[in-house]
Amino acid sequence: MTLIRILPRLLIFLVTVLAIALIAWLAGRWTRAQQQAYLAEGSGSGLVRHVDAPWRTLNPDNIEMQILQFYLNLNRDVVYRPVDPEGETVPFHVSLGETGFEISERLQEAGLIKDAGLFRLYMRVNGIENKLEAGDFRLSPAMTMPEIAAALQRAQAEDVVVRIPEGRRAEEIARLLEDEGIVDAAEFMAAVRAGDTALLGLPDYPLLKDKPPGVSFEGYLFPDTYRLPRNATPATILRVMFENLEARVNDDLRNRLAARGLTFHQALTLASIVEREAALPEERPIIASTYLNRLGETCADEVFGYLAADPTAQYAMGYDPEQDTWWPVVENVEQYLEFNSPYNTYLYPGLPPGPIDSPSLASIEAVINPADTSYCYFVASGDGGHVFAETGAEHQINVKTFQR
Repeated sequence: MTLIRILPRLLIFLVTVLAIALIAWLAGRWTRAQQQAYLAEGSGSGLVRHVDAPWRTLNPDNIEMQILQFYLNLNRDVVYRPVDPEGETVPFHVSLGETGFEISERLQEAGLIKDAGLFRLYMRVNGIENKLEAGDFRLSPAMTMPEIAAALQRAQAEDVVVRIPEGRRAEEIARLLEDEGIVDAAEFMAAVRAGDTALLGLPDYPLLKDKPPGVSFEGYLFPDTYRLPRNATPATILRVMFENLEARVNDDLRNRLAARGLTFHQALTLASIVEREAALPEERPIIASTYLNRLGETCADEVFGYLAADPTAQYAMGYDPEQDTWWPVVENVEQYLEFNSPYNTYLYPGLPPGPIDSPSLASIEAVINPADTSYCYFVASGDGGHVFAETGAEHQINVKTFQR
């Protein structure tokens, strides 16, 4: 009686095992026969993973995988046929911690795939479900499921819109870029200080050709609003800035620069000083004229070729931790004399070796087309502007009047 009772159950069990084994065997045969055909269609990767001799390594996990592979192959038209071959690319964002189930459902809702369940099955069979990245992607209904699955494993670098203010020295710009997640500040500064385009794999930009060897890229980091990728290399950032500088300083400005007998490096250096001095836009050409007069014959007997510009001395001083600034303020001019640097124009005549910050296009234009004056001095008036003088005697009166 006992044997009679268990016989039906035993038969059902044996039939089930044989059916599963048969399906697994058929799936394996189907896989081997179709895999080359799928690859020939340009899928980029096999639809299924080949398992040799499934009947020799039969186990629950293997049987299940063979059945899933078989099911995928039966639905290969859905897997490899895009929803819309003419579809446009659209943005798609995957949040941190989002599951494969949630992603596949949203893909279907967005019209990027036809069957979320089939997409999940494809990811499971190909071991992709744990490789999806969080981030921003560009997907299209013209993509197949394998193409979308591959794309979701390579999150695009998110672009950041960042404004580089004029009048900032390279260290300030580097910190700003790092705070935005664009580039490591130390790596960026190393590239800036190197001052060598060839070392960075960049072309020889015309406006950099007269930059003396060994001088950094300080000043050439053109201030503007940029769209930059996160985690970029220093070379990528510098390329964008240099190309922008080349575009903004047009042929007319270059011709006028040549007519004045200045190299671009000289003009950029003086413009960087004007940038730090000029609080009022209308004063830029006047301040530029005053400095050019100090460098030329107009003020030769007054200043002996010394610019005596506060910003150059501040640049030589460097970062002041107490004031938490790269542009420290001193109590009197005599303190500037304590910092021996070729950038300190209180100690060294002529222009400093290079720019002290990144000047605006307006300051560059002011140097190329300065006002016509005979001024040799200026002093802050206390309202954001300056008072100008031709002689040292006039200047001393202005100093006593406006800087009591």
